[in-house]
Amino acid sequence: MSDPVDGLVVLPLRGIPELGADDDLAAHLLGAVRAHGGLRDGDVLVVSSKVVSKTAGLRVGRDDRRGREGEVLRRSRRVVAERATPAGTTRVVESEAGPVMAAAGIDASNTGPEGGLLLLPADPDAAAAALHRALARDLPPGTRFGVLLTDTAGRPWRAGQTDLALGAHGLAVVDDLRGGTDHDGRPLAVTTRAVGDELAAAADLVKGKADGVPAALLRGPAVTALVEGTDTGRPGPPGGASGLVRTGPGDWFALGHREAVRAALGVRPGTPLADEVGIASVAPEEDEARGARAVRVALVGHAGATIDGSAAQGFAVSAPDPVLAGRVAARLEVALAGEDLASDVHVRKGHVVADAPAGPTGADGRPDQEDPTFPAGAT
Repeated sequence: MSDPVDGLVVLPLRGIPELGADDDLAAHLLGAVRAHGGLRDGDVLVVSSKVVSKTAGLRVGRDDRRGREGEVLRRSRRVVAERATPAGTTRVVESEAGPVMAAAGIDASNTGPEGGLLLLPADPDAAAAALHRALARDLPPGTRFGVLLTDTAGRPWRAGQTDLALGAHGLAVVDDLRGGTDHDGRPLAVTTRAVGDELAAAADLVKGKADGVPAALLRGPAVTALVEGTDTGRPGPPGGASGLVRTGPGDWFALGHREAVRAALGVRPGTPLADEVGIASVAPEEDEARGARAVRVALVGHAGATIDGSAAQGFAVSAPDPVLAGRVAARLEVALAGEDLASDVHVRKGHVVADAPAGPTGADGRPDQEDPTFPAGAT
């Protein structure tokens, strides 16, 4: 078929069989591309990472709750958020492969007759480069094309999942428009298009999750301009998909809000201690359950203090040392805020903590340090 004058053509690559370890993925992809006239100069080949994992032997055999959760932690650089579900604990993590995603991208669906769990390549850009080299061996010298490895992930603030660029070679995955102007002639200061993710999502429209189509071919001027060796006339040279991952100081969302509070109180997500004090459920929970979890978090590392009360009636902190009691009360207020609760917190033996009911004030206008609910000397 001839290329259109303008735009983008997205073509499913059908006929690729179920593949396993040591199968020649490049040969199967080139065979499927022949139905569309072969791989041409300026094309982009979009391949699901799952088929790459299958042919690379990235499979582990334990598809059970304990095995999967352990594998997620082993393949993670850090845990961002975690929630308890009826099937176990689901964790959003910064994966070993780079992106922040649920379960480190480990997947038990569409794993083929061997079953088990499929792992993502540890270096997706290197895997894309290796596939690019294997494909290039059977193409005319000098053929310029791109390879994009994709995986499925959710996104903050948006329901549902979409495919994103996991690894890339031979094409620019970012179109940096900064320094240019918009249609009205106004300067562009922040606009950087994540074209790698846009191409991945477009390809997923013809691949699907239940149709057994692991790859797609993108063709047309819209992608030719991104292929390595073509001058786009703008900053942002071709590179791997790792540059699309935002971590470190540029990551405004390094932890979920509950995980950030708990980590500040010494309970980091993904640790045995987090399991011990309890993990928030993905389902709605009663205030008393959330309050009890906040109490356990507040007491971590502060032996000798006790906390009585409930989320509905308020909490009273007791300790032999009033300084210890004050520390635990302050920790409890923070832990409750992390659970989205606003219960009153008091310290027994005459010490009041912020957020207690307003009482008499002294000459300086500050509240007297006597708890109207738990008077001095109360035990």
